[in-house]
Amino acid sequence: MQPPAPLARLGRAAAGAANRLLDALLPPRCLGCGEAVDRQGGLCAGCWTRLTFIAPPFCACCGLPFEYEAQEGALCGACVAAPPPFARARAVLVYDDGSRPLVLGFKHGDRIHAARAYGVWLARAGRELLEDADRLVPVPLHRGRLFRRRYNQAALLAQALSRHSGVPTVPDLLERRRATPTQGGLDRQGRERNVKGAFRLRPGVSGQGLAGQKLIDGQRLVLVDDVLTTGATLAECTRVLLRAGAARVDVLTLARVVRR
Repeated sequence: MQPPAPLARLGRAAAGAANRLLDALLPPRCLGCGEAVDRQGGLCAGCWTRLTFIAPPFCACCGLPFEYEAQEGALCGACVAAPPPFARARAVLVYDDGSRPLVLGFKHGDRIHAARAYGVWLARAGRELLEDADRLVPVPLHRGRLFRRRYNQAALLAQALSRHSGVPTVPDLLERRRATPTQGGLDRQGRERNVKGAFRLRPGVSGQGLAGQKLIDGQRLVLVDDVLTTGATLAECTRVLLRAGAARVDVLTLARVVRR
């Protein structure tokens, strides 16, 4: 139900005043290079032109962008040969020299203020996944890494996405039960071995949920993470959720690696 027109106008006015106050206290800076921009969460022209946003045509399953026109529903060779356990994966950006500073600054550089803008981008890129989704589930960090980093970038993305999409998020549904070595430098098989058995449902949570509320059983879930590389981590999380009774698991990430 939409709010009455006077209340809606009042809400927009209050939001505008809050934004102007924020701009006065913290002048807007480019999310990439830090140069002055015209609005919070914006990018300068130089950083914007270096980004490659993913748009159709792409694989209907994993979201890999095609270099050629393809029919709707077309699959890439990898998904035909070995379909992943998740139903669909979508990403905002190609992970390359243009997007890497954004992702690493957000992940390791404490630029958590960028989550608000990234939530808008994720909502647009994942529109088809979010239309009938029941829950957002961020990929968890091991408690040791979370203590050192102080925040889980996937949980921040899921929270921002929830605000823009209206789909509720369950930040602690999954748990990383053991500290896995970094995935950097590992091939697909190495990554799969590295994360095998590394995830589980948070103790005390079952497929039926808590207090009579279904969290997993029969639910359509969207896993949220920062980068899809080979998909090994997301596939392992998907298997845990499907075994717990999820009806469907999709994947939504800020960026993805594209190997031609």
